[in-house]
Amino acid sequence: MAGYARYTALLDACVLFPVAVCDSLMSVAVTGLYAPKWTRRIEDEWTRSLEEKHGKPPGTYAARRDAMRDAAPDWEVPEPSWTQIAGCLRLPDPDDVHVLAAAIAGHADCIVTANLKDFPEQALAPFGIQAIHPDEFLIAQMDLDPLLVLAAFKEQRERLKNPAYTPLAFADALERNALILTAQRLREAAALI
Repeated sequence: MAGYARYTALLDACVLFPVAVCDSLMSVAVTGLYAPKWTRRIEDEWTRSLEEKHGKPPGTYAARRDAMRDAAPDWEVPEPSWTQIAGCLRLPDPDDVHVLAAAIAGHADCIVTANLKDFPEQALAPFGIQAIHPDEFLIAQMDLDPLLVLAAFKEQRERLKNPAYTPLAFADALERNALILTAQRLREAAALI
């Protein structure tokens, strides 16, 4: 495998867990600006965490998981490709080694994570990978193609029916989910979303 022509981002479980952040990342991904990747282990981590948080039985979030898979058909970094690498890697939190291994195996340019301290630059730089917060990542996508990304956010906002969101209420919801810069940018472009 020679890699991917599009910018590729490995999505950490912590950015797939909050629905507003996950939906934002996936909404922008379907524009084709970047290729999202994750593993079944990452998928299991965010679904199990959500089930535990909300006291739900296993499989509760299968429909959300399947919608994400459908939106990004090339999402999976297969376990055999990253497990061989994981044993050679070191990070401050050993539980995050599989994320870096998957990023390497998946030819990712970055790891989108809210846990930046767990992915120090000196550990990622030898592999040409950087860790980036989802807020900064979404702003970078907006900078690449503002109209395309704003249209994706508009479609995301319009999918929300219960309750429906005005553009400003939508921006507020993203801000509550730590997408502060993204929310500010969307407020500035409220007429377009």
